Amino acid sequence: MVAFFAERLYNDSMKKFRYSFPRATLILIIAGLAVCLAGFIVNLYVCITQGTSHAVDPALPLTGYILTFLITIVAGGMLAGVLCRSGYIIKGDKLISAFGLIASSYAAADIEIIVLDRQTEKLTVGFKDEGRLNVLIKKESYADFVQAILDINPAIEYAIQSIENTPDDKDKKN
Repeated sequence: MVAFFAERLYNDSMKKFRYSFPRATLILIIAGLAVCLAGFIVNLYVCITQGTSHAVDPALPLTGYILTFLITIVAGGMLAGVLCRSGYIIKGDKLISAFGLIASSYAAADIEIIVLDRQTEKLTVGFKDEGRLNVLIKKESYADFVQAILDINPAIEYAIQSIENTPDDKDKKN
């Protein structure tokens, strides 16, 4: 049974590339997790020390405690999910883009081009329907990501836009 779930979560044919959060975003996520934990602890302390003895109707503080527990648990779970389950997975003939609980799946056959822009240092996946997907992973993983996509569909064009071949360069030389 455990092997079944382990195979569903990860197998050798899958390639995972973690999302590269900007430093400010990472700090905000961690701060949000800290606020959720602090809210849970404070609510637990108030629930234990005060209980419902001060209320005329005990249902009101109980409802408040329950809602506060639920909000802190759900918000903390969502932030932890974004932190732990954000990235790109290449599995079979699909490219899966996941951001926390939200995931999008793209068929490799629909990918037309992968472009690495050297000027902005961004990797973009272009689709046949003119859609684009900016890939936000560490720069060191760009080559592995591109190779993993090309392994499942060698017909995909891979282009590198270098700084030298931009139209503005002609103006700079004059």
